Parts: sequence; C-alpha cells; structure tokens
Amino acid sequence: MDLRTFRRDRITAPIFNWASRIMPPISETEREAIDAGTVWWDGELFTGNPDWNALLTMPPARLSAEEQAFMDNEVAELCGLVDDWTLNWRDRDLAKSVWDHMRAKKFFGMIIPKKYGGLGFSNTAHSEVVRTVSSASVVAGVTVMVPNSLGPGELLMHFGTDEQRDYWLPRLADGREIPCFGLTSPDAGSDAAAMQDTGVVEYGTWKGRKVLGVRLNFHKRYITLGPVATVMGLAFKMRDPGNHLGRGEELGITVALLPMDTPGVSHGERHIPLFTFFQNGPLYGKDVFVPLDHILGGEAQIGQGWTMLMTALAAGRSISLPSQSAASAAMSARASGAYARVRTQFGVPIGLFEGVQEPLAELAGNAYLIDAARRLTVAALDEGHRPSVLSAIMKYHATERMRRSYTHAMDIHGGKGIIEGPRNYLAAGYRSVPIGITVEGANILTRNLMIFGQGAVRSHPYMLKEMLALSDEDTTRGLDAFDRAFWGHIGHALKTAGRAFLRGWSGGRIGPAPRNAALPHHFKRLSRHAAAFALTADLALLTLGGALKRKELISARLGDVLAELYLLGAVLKRFEDEGRQAEDRPIVDYLMQQGESRIGAAFKGVLDNLPARWAAWLARAIAFPFGVPEPVPSDRQIGKLAEILMKPSAQRERLAPDLYLGEGHAEHPIKDLEAAFALVVEAAPIEKKLREARIDDLQEARDKGVISEGEFARLTEVRTAVEKVVAVDAFPMDEISPTAGQHRRTKRTGTRARRQRQPAQ
Repeated sequence: MDLRTFRRDRITAPIFNWASRIMPPISETEREAIDAGTVWWDGELFTGNPDWNALLTMPPARLSAEEQAFMDNEVAELCGLVDDWTLNWRDRDLAKSVWDHMRAKKFFGMIIPKKYGGLGFSNTAHSEVVRTVSSASVVAGVTVMVPNSLGPGELLMHFGTDEQRDYWLPRLADGREIPCFGLTSPDAGSDAAAMQDTGVVEYGTWKGRKVLGVRLNFHKRYITLGPVATVMGLAFKMRDPGNHLGRGEELGITVALLPMDTPGVSHGERHIPLFTFFQNGPLYGKDVFVPLDHILGGEAQIGQGWTMLMTALAAGRSISLPSQSAASAAMSARASGAYARVRTQFGVPIGLFEGVQEPLAELAGNAYLIDAARRLTVAALDEGHRPSVLSAIMKYHATERMRRSYTHAMDIHGGKGIIEGPRNYLAAGYRSVPIGITVEGANILTRNLMIFGQGAVRSHPYMLKEMLALSDEDTTRGLDAFDRAFWGHIGHALKTAGRAFLRGWSGGRIGPAPRNAALPHHFKRLSRHAAAFALTADLALLTLGGALKRKELISARLGDVLAELYLLGAVLKRFEDEGRQAEDRPIVDYLMQQGESRIGAAFKGVLDNLPARWAAWLARAIAFPFGVPEPVPSDRQIGKLAEILMKPSAQRERLAPDLYLGEGHAEHPIKDLEAAFALVVEAAPIEKKLREARIDDLQEARDKGVISEGEFARLTEVRTAVEKVVAVDAFPMDEISPTAGQHRRTKRTGTRARRQRQPAQ
C-alpha cells in the first residue's frame, strides 16, 4: 500500500464519512446556479493572497470611437427629449418621440451583434449608455436597460437556436418587437424555484395542425415592459406526465419565447412602482398552447431554465443596476456640492458647516467608489469573464450606496428636496431607490445568502471540489476525489495561517503590493485583510459546515469583508488607471479608511458570534493580535472631500462625468443649479467685499462705493440665479385636487353657519 492510499483509506475515510453527515448534498438547482457564472477576481480574494499585479495590468474599460460617437449624439439627443416631471406627473409614460427615438437609433439592440442588425456594443458601452440616460430619467434608463439585460435578447444570444436568432434578433434590434422577461410570480420572488407556473407537454392544435407542444398556465407580476411587450421570455416548470419526450415527468424550469398575441395571453394592466412610471405590470396565461419549437434553445434546452435565469440576472446585477447606481451617486454628489455652495444660512454657504461636510464627503466617496467598481466589472465582462459572485456584490453594494447617497442629498437640500415639482431634481431618483434595492435579487437575500454563501462554494479553491466529492453517488470515486481536495485544502489553510500571522503581527507592513504602485501601503493592508478573510472563512466553514447556511448574519459579515476587498481594489485600480491624479489622493485615502472600518466591524461581528469559541480565539491570535483595526477618516479629510464638490474643477468633472445636465432644455433645474453655482463661485471676491463691510443690501453697498456699478449688476444676476435654484414649486389647488373646490365651499358654508349661531348683541 502506497502512502497516498494509506492516507486515503486510514485518515481521509473517517473524515469523509463525518463530512458526509454534516454537509448537505448539492441539489441540482444549486449546481446549476453555481455553474451559471465564472470565477475571476473573487477566486483571487478567496486564496488570501491576491495577485494585485494581475488586477492592475488588466486593460481598463474603454469606449470605441463608434460607441463614443453614439454617446455624444444619440444618447445626448435622447436625454434632451425626456421631460421627467411631465413623464411622471402627467403622461405616466415616456413621450412618443422618446419611444420613436429609442427604436430608430436601436437603443433596444445595443448588445445584439451587427450581423443581426444590432449595434454590437461592448458591455462598457451598454453600461455607459444606461448610466448617462439614467442621470436624465430613471424611467428612460430602465426602459433602455431591460431589453439589453433582462430579456429574450440576452438569452437568445447565449442559448437560442440559429432559427430563433435569425427571426427574433433583427426584430428586437430595430424595435419591431419589445421584449420582457416573465420570471417573478406571486408565490415565487427570490425563490424562483417555488414558481407555480406550469407547462404540460401534450398534443394540441397550432395553425390548423395537430402538433406536440406545451400547454402553459401562468401568472407573472412585476414584469418590466410587460404592458407594452410584444414577446416574452417565459419561465415555467415543465412537466411531461405522458412521457412524450421520453425523459420522465418532471423536466424542470424551462424558458419559452412567447409572442404576446398568442391566444390565452393577457396583458396591458400596470403596476405603479412608487410613482416611477416605467412600464411594469402583471401577465397572465390560461391554457396557452405553443409548439415545442417555442422553447428557447429548442428541445435541447428543456430543463435548463435555471441556468438561463442566472445568466440573465447576472447581466442586470453586473451592468444595469450598478450603472443606474453610479449615475445616482454622481448626480447626488454633484448637485449637493453645488447646492451646498449656493445655499446660505447664517450668512455663509451651508457647505462650510462641518455637519454638512460629513455627508458631502461620503457623497464624493460613493461617487468615486461605485464608478470605480462599475468600470472594473464591465472591463472584466468585456474580457469574457462572467463572475456571478462579483455581480451579486455589485448589485448589493452599488444600490446600498445609492440609497445612502440619496439620503444624504435629501438631508443637505432640506425643504428643497421634499417639495415635488419641476424644480425638484432629487425626488424622482429618491423615490426609485427601493425599486433598485428590491429587484434582481432583493438586497437582504443577496447579502445574507448569496455573496459569501455562493462565493464560498464557487470561488474557494477547494470547497466545491470537496462538496462534489461528498455528493458523488460512487463513494469510492468520491472518497478518492475528496482525499485530493481535502489535503490540498489543508495545505492551503496552513499557508493562509502563515500569511495571516505575518501580516497581522506586522500591522499590515508585511505583505504583497504591485510593482511600482503609487500607494503600496494600501495594497499591503488589503493583503492583510485578504489573508485574515481566507483564514476566518476556513474556520467558519470547518466549524459550522452546512449549518453556515442558517447562520445568515455570519455569512453576511464574511460577505461584507469579501465585498469591501473587491470594492477597495477597484478604487486603487481606478487611481492607477487615471494616471495617479495627486488631487484624488484624499478621496482614495478616505475610502480606504472608511472601507477598512467596515471590514473591521464585519470581522468583529463574525468573531464575536462564531459558535466555536476556540476558532474565534485562534483567528484573533493569528490575524489580529493587537485588536481588529477600525480606522476612521479625520475631520480634515472630510473637509477636503467636501471642498472638492463645492468648487468647479477638472477633479469635480472627473468625479461626476458624463451626466445629463439639462442640455437641450430651455428650462431644467440641474441646468439652473450649474449656472448659479458657476456665478456664485465667480462672484465670491465681490461677496467678500460685502462681508468685510458688513453690508448685505446691494444698493446700499453700491451707494457707499463698496462695490462698483458693474459689480452691483453682477451680484444682482447672482442673487436672481440663486433665488431661482432655492425656489420650490407651488400649485393651484384645483390642479392638485379635484375636491379643492368642495373644500372651499365647505369652508364658506361653515363660516356662514357659525355666524348664524352667534348670539344677538
């Protein structure tokens, strides 16, 4: 007996038997979800020793000349056509001119290859278009993004037959067909496997002929573009009780291409998602019969619906929602900085108050970080990666930071932000925040179950191999595979412990950093946290096993560490890719400290609550001998970041680029804000004269010679512009409420009644 055989049979076998009892087998659904994506940088982070050079040398996201021209022309024109207030308040839909422009310029076919009549754009271009359009209107952004991510187009390119592609893709590209994706059911939200929508294989009549097909019955809701869609990608559970296909009765989740004019299909009703009027509504099907060639991908793809769902959702998580979140964060930062400069209280701009500077600093940081991570992710997609774990990180953390950005922006704007009307440039985006939080995998589910739960299986160098070995029906083969994976895992764990020890006891001074990096100390600190993460993750997996699924908060905190490592790596890569701009150094330092504080809080949460106390003690002793670090930005750093947003500069433009600022509209609130901001900054020296003279009245200052006639005219223009920005809307009573007249009549009648009851004098 050789040494390995002895090890396998005498040492590994008892461990294999023990692990088989505590680790649940991988279900078919879980396996399909795991297989739906690829492992990329998330795998590097799980090693505990990421190769930072590989990250920095990856080409950054870039637009081609054709894509940039589309941004400069077609996208700019589309933004200029949208009137967001009229859309949401009066029309409850995009104007016909907007729909026509989207169709004519192939906004619905950005990802479709040119050979099918589409634009054939990169993932980067897809993201940039959604980001800019969303800065003009959330509704327009959603309408553009759904056909290019959550819809039949994406699925057809990955899974469709040649005949399906040849027919449908040209029609989708030029807007003849409007697609939607029918996934969510009343009884199946995040748990798509619980859907009750069915398709039964049977013979039926199709265009006068008896053919084998599927009898569909379904009720879908929350379907974006559903009320106006002409074709749906329908997810359902397929059954074959008559075994017509020779594959048994339960065939699994399947996707069909269903024209909306098929008999038995009904749609046209609408949901109202928080008064954000993109097209969204329920879809119904009763005894809908279609031939088998309506199955997306044909008979070969029957039962492969879960893989298709994961593929479709990954695009929305990686591109669409992060792009909208990036637009919202950048616009919140840009607008809040300008408003904090033009709005005065107690005689000074409100942005000079430290209480306002703190949220301004986070706004600047969020804008930089979300866009850094967005660019890195779409660059990876353009390289051919499909990182499902990182897509979940992007979905959760981009939308959560968007939520915080809008909350800070509303706090800074005060009354200006809460009064609805054409002058309010925050309200529509603020209302839409819970939508982004909820869709494409609710954030609570994503954080607590997906990021680390899926990442530990998919991205860990050995975990999936071990789980597959434990699930192997052939126990001899499974034991042999487990033996190889398990001892490889032991070697990995020992190396991880050694790295965590050196990096922890040196306070992060020892650790890898990229060659010639501008900020090596930040990379070294991330390397320290990566090693501590790998160590802590292994200890949690070892001591909890399959029970880790039920320890959602521990899983969520480990996911928080993993996410922060990815996001902060993206920040450092952006700094390098943009030429190491010295003026951006305060933003990077702020984000690194803020991120390390979040990492520290997450580590503490894991170690304080890990049931196996010896494992928590061991992790602390190895990785955190002097305590878990939780650095916080200084007040001085906060002030520096706030200042960036409150003065015009190339840095401010770089922080919030390519946003729609009202071009093409004679009247637009953001256009007015930008104009007032520029005027206030230019007139600052004149305003200083007034403060030094302790005079606020312009005429008095002119009469006393404090300011010249020209300066008087200039300040008059400034104050008029500021008043326009600070002003809020008020509406006639009759326009707001049809019962307004009734209230007035009741008031007058009540007054007369009271007069009649007055006693005689």
